[in-house]
This record gives sequence, C-alpha cells and structure tokens, in this order.
Amino acid sequence: MTSPSRPMKGRGATYNPDNRFQPTHSTREDDGWWQEELPPRIATQVQFEAPRTALSWNQSPDLGFDRSLNPYRGCEHGCIYCYARPSHAYWDLSPGIDFETRLIAKTGMADRLREELCKPGYVCRPINLSGNTDCYQPIEVQHGTTRSLLELLLACRHPVTLVTKSALILRDRELLAEMARLRLVRVFVSLTSLDNELKRTLEPRTASPAARLKIIRELHQAGIPVGVLVAPVIPAINDSEIETLLARAADAGARSANWTLLRLPREVSPLFEAWLEQHYPERAGKVMSLIRQSRGGHANDSRFGHRMRGEGLFVDMIDQRFRRAAKRLGMGRRADMDLDTTRFRAPHAQQDLFG
Repeated sequence: MTSPSRPMKGRGATYNPDNRFQPTHSTREDDGWWQEELPPRIATQVQFEAPRTALSWNQSPDLGFDRSLNPYRGCEHGCIYCYARPSHAYWDLSPGIDFETRLIAKTGMADRLREELCKPGYVCRPINLSGNTDCYQPIEVQHGTTRSLLELLLACRHPVTLVTKSALILRDRELLAEMARLRLVRVFVSLTSLDNELKRTLEPRTASPAARLKIIRELHQAGIPVGVLVAPVIPAINDSEIETLLARAADAGARSANWTLLRLPREVSPLFEAWLEQHYPERAGKVMSLIRQSRGGHANDSRFGHRMRGEGLFVDMIDQRFRRAAKRLGMGRRADMDLDTTRFRAPHAQQDLFG
C-alpha cells in the first residue's frame, strides 16, 4: 500500500503497509481525479490478551538481561524507528499506523508473574521492563499494569530495570525510590534529540526533550539510579547531538550512558525511508548511504554482535566520540547501579503479602 500524500497528525508512520503474512495485498492507484486530502486522524483502539505467561526469555549476547516483561503490544508513542513494529504482523496487523493505533493490553500479568516466580528452581536475575514497547506509554494511565508488576516485584524483593521515554514514570516515583533503597531498580531514559521539531516527527507522542531531562533530574533527586540511552543514533539526523545530549543528561543526574545505532529490521526499513522522504528529502540519500555503510551494504544487519552498533568507519567515529564524552562526564558503568538479587523471596512464602 503506497504512502499517503500527507502524514497523519500525531503519528510516526506515514502509511500502513500490509503485513507480510497477508495472502493478498492492495495498492493505491491515481485515477486522475484530483481531490484535496486532509491529514487523517485515527483514534487509538485497545484490545485485550490474556497471556499464558508473563516473562519473555532471550539468549541474545547483545542484551544485558535474559528475561523481560512487556505489558503492551504496539506503542502509541509512534517512534518511526521502533524495532518492535514487525511483531504486529503476527496479530494480522500492520507494522505502520496499526502499530501506533491498534494496541493490545495484556490482562492478569501480575498473576502470571506471581505463578512463574513461585516455580521450583526459579533463579532470580534482573527483569527488564520495556524490552519491546514502552511500559509507560499512554494506555498505562488507564490499565496500571506496569505499577502492579512493580508492586509485586518490590514485595518479592526482585530486581528490575526500566527503559522509558515517558514522564508517566514519575507517577511511581515513591515506589521506585523504595526499590532503589533496597538496590532493586535502575532506570534508563531514552534521549534521542534536544530538537523539539525533530522529536515531534520522529517520536510524536513521547515526552519532550525538556520533560525527559526533568524525568532524569527528579528520579535522581529521589535517590533512584538513572542512566541515559542515546538511542538510536541516526546518521546525519541526530549524531551531531551526542556530546550535548550526554552533557545535559549528566547535568540532570544521569550516572551511566549507552548508545545504539539505528536498526531497520523487516518492515521498519521502508517505513523509515518513507519518513525520511516526507520530512528530510534533501538528505534521505545520505542517511541511507551511511546506514548501509554501517550495515555491510544493507539497511539492516541482524547478526549478534553487530545489530546494536554496526561496523565501519562511521560507527568507530561515533563510538570514540561517545566514549570520550561519557568518560569526561563521569558516565561510565558504576558500582552503585548494580542490583541485589540476594533479597528475593518467592511469593508463596509471603502469606502476609499475598494471602
């Protein structure tokens, strides 16, 4: 399905491609009749899933965790680069506009997690919240699944890591502060750009750059270990901001930092290229050329050890700049961000909490 002439207000994707499992595909054709098109508005829809399990497991050497919790499928934040977009095809939905507007909320997640933490032989290691989509996206306001999971993890003394670009995390500041006191949590705030106009098109329904710096500042002031993820670094779009992003994050209280290169798996590549043509047509060719130079001549490289960072001269330059700036700002890995797994107590042993 071809891209519409004008983007949808408040959405990241410029069109809604067919998912790869559909047996038939449709294409828009110009019939010669002119008609003025206004940018369409699509309301967010939410359906529900009762999952059989809560934890998702991985063996990827590129990730710093082997288990994660994902309360929601799809994400209203609408980040055009989101690597989770292709997963929407498994629900017979498009990775484009559908990913941002047709969301799936998982029900009973805390109950499923409680059952899994009670299993004989369960070994406590940090759980990552938001491994796929942001656990603090707007529908969390109505559903509260993330908070219920954090309450359970605190009661069990189970460590957790969080990644977000939403100011909604401040709702749970007191809960997170209690977890931090027991060395059970660390938070990472994704900071992509300080340019409000770029943020508006790249990540349309996320918190503003100023709001994200406020998140870092207020979490730090509450005693919650917080780091910053400069992610993704997009060649010729936001790579010039690396040093400034790190400096502003450090001033706000971030004590660790990491970065990843833009990933364009499956349907994300054509969606991102359509976004480039819509918003940055004069440099679209340069952006994609630098991406391919960093991905072995392709738009994406899914190999372990390569997919997060890429390779080549451009990547080496970015990594050197990042490391130098982070070192100058004292934003390396810190011992005070290590989490404690020794306090864990299985829920079935806590009748006063769950009885």
